[in-house]
Amino acid sequence: MANNPIDQDALAAEWGLALESDDVAAPVPPPVKAAPPPADADDVASQWEAMVEENQSTQTSKGADRILNQEEIDGLLGFNLADLNFSDNSGIRAIIDSAMVSYERLPMLEIVFDRLVRLLTTSLRNFTSDNVEVSLDTITSVRFGDYLNSIPLPAILAVFKAEEWENFGLFTINSSLIYSIIDVLLGGRRGQSTVRVEGRPYTTIETNLVKRMIEVVLADAELAFKPLSPVKLNIDRIETNPRFAAITRPANAAILVRLRIDMEDRGGHAELLLPYATIEPIRGVLLQMFMGEKFGRDPIWEGHLATEIAHAEIVVDAVLYEAKLPLRQMMDLKVGDTLPLAVKPDALVAVRCGDVTMTEGRMGRVGDRVSVKVAKSLRRPRTTLAMFENSDETRNRVDAQ
Repeated sequence: MANNPIDQDALAAEWGLALESDDVAAPVPPPVKAAPPPADADDVASQWEAMVEENQSTQTSKGADRILNQEEIDGLLGFNLADLNFSDNSGIRAIIDSAMVSYERLPMLEIVFDRLVRLLTTSLRNFTSDNVEVSLDTITSVRFGDYLNSIPLPAILAVFKAEEWENFGLFTINSSLIYSIIDVLLGGRRGQSTVRVEGRPYTTIETNLVKRMIEVVLADAELAFKPLSPVKLNIDRIETNPRFAAITRPANAAILVRLRIDMEDRGGHAELLLPYATIEPIRGVLLQMFMGEKFGRDPIWEGHLATEIAHAEIVVDAVLYEAKLPLRQMMDLKVGDTLPLAVKPDALVAVRCGDVTMTEGRMGRVGDRVSVKVAKSLRRPRTTLAMFENSDETRNRVDAQ
């Protein structure tokens, strides 16, 4: 270093240029703000309250989660075991039952059950010797499994069989109607509420009395269905447990008729259930809008059409003989040639109308005209018409004229 002395001024100038270039490349840090002075307790509380309100408003705008109670869940799904109503469903229950067949598609059922109510009013008055009023509450379509789960116990269930329809039905009587019938038949006092012993099964006398009432109801049901389809309803068995009264699959649809039976200050409900499979044999009759409605064949117009056809004129041909010849033989025919017919003089002649052979006969002569004597009866068509059913009456009427 002694031999090479350093220029102090040049070295300082180089360090100054290097520092200036570093300052231009490096970013300038922001100035540090001074901390605010400490606030009092009231200001801190107001700030916290403003922050809480802002958070609540933000959650409300975005949609906060809320827990539903059991009633809201049942209302959303449409399931309410406490008040089961088959005629007014909502929610998912309405979507599930939307494919169920409605009884309104069978309009004749309402007429049948109205007739049943009128017959029951008279029959139960004679049966109980009391003033009985029977009214029709509802006619609904239900699923069989849901109905069994909704039956209030204790109750008596009668399984009956429709002989002509070859299927079963169910008749249910609730406990209030059971004890009302027993009181009426055994001379119980009016105006007193029936005392039912909890847990006690129905006695033989009570069951037999209720069975007699069910027989009266089924007899009136036979009369109600008689104008549409004669049927015999016989009691198959009496049950008190709904599980033993299964007559169809739980998912199958059925018609439920709810009847209200009042005997002055006492009474109850009775329910008649008919699965759709039971009434399927008479479905065509139940589709009618009114009694006696005709679908398809109308005998009046059929008879009129047959009469007009009988008076129509047609042209018939008497065919003596038919043969098939080769085309070459037909082309070789000349004037004066003879075609031999392979037929005897007493052979039958076919009488045709167009391409249809009506009958056969024998050739003859009446005066100067060639005639055909009918030798076989007229061939009847496959379809039976009124003109052929009453052919004798038509022939006699024409002869008389």
